[in-house]
Amino acid sequence: MKQSLVLLGCCIVLLSLAGCQNANKGAIGAEAMQVIVEDDGKFPEFLVGEWKADKGGWVFNFKPDGTISYAVISMARVRMKPGEITTVPLKMDGKGVFEPGEWLVHYIPATRELTVKIILKHFNMEMGDSILEGSITDVFVGEVDEGANVWQAEWTSFTKITGHTPEYPTMDLSGDPVYGVTESLIFEKFVRK
Repeated sequence: MKQSLVLLGCCIVLLSLAGCQNANKGAIGAEAMQVIVEDDGKFPEFLVGEWKADKGGWVFNFKPDGTISYAVISMARVRMKPGEITTVPLKMDGKGVFEPGEWLVHYIPATRELTVKIILKHFNMEMGDSILEGSITDVFVGEVDEGANVWQAEWTSFTKITGHTPEYPTMDLSGDPVYGVTESLIFEKFVRK
């Protein structure tokens, strides 16, 4: 129990103390995005733009071709681009490094079902003597209401995370590798006025 509380405290501190995002970026590969649109193969115009979730900090910005130009991920609310490593400063001279894997957008016009898969291939967050590292795959699936500009999605997160502190050199914080953790989110399209 004590180990779990220490680990939880470490996670909360590391995640809440992220500084300015996108301070340092580097390219990691050309195959960072895949877009699949069933039927006619055209990404619908009404999906183009920025979509924000009601919780978790998630934001997706879809371009006209269906690719995601940037996403704000739940982990430390980091703004990332596909194919680019993002480095952010943290408190106590720490830093967080986030390397994306392949991202996927899949849309079925007949059912208006949108699926987004965001792979965080590796991340490493260092603050003082504490380190949090691992990988995360987040999948969002749900129907989009075109008229209301609302996407009701089921978010499933698969985490493989390890924490390191002087008191506990290795703590496994991973989630269930088969079922993950699922939560309902409501995304709304942000319309500039």
